[in-house]
Amino acid sequence: MAQARSRTIALPAIVDLDALDPIRDELVDAIESGPVTVSGAAIERVATNALFMLLSAAETARRNNFAFSVSAPSEAFRLAVSRLGLGAPFAAIMEG
Repeated sequence: MAQARSRTIALPAIVDLDALDPIRDELVDAIESGPVTVSGAAIERVATNALFMLLSAAETARRNNFAFSVSAPSEAFRLAVSRLGLGAPFAAIMEG
């Protein structure tokens, strides 16, 4: 059996509806092959749909028995999570 390959995905500064498709495609590929770390350090603006997509990816990774985390979330990312009341679900996957 091949060893799981760890991946890091850096999110862009603006994660809006136009950015979702390429991010989703990269996440789908990554969570099928091993642990995933998503860097939120560069985020200046994030759409609600993007946050739900990350939670969905985390659940899929869990079902695949792989770790999933969001590292170094920017202040804009943290504020969006808080404003939407998603602190509890993100608490389990946010680092830093």
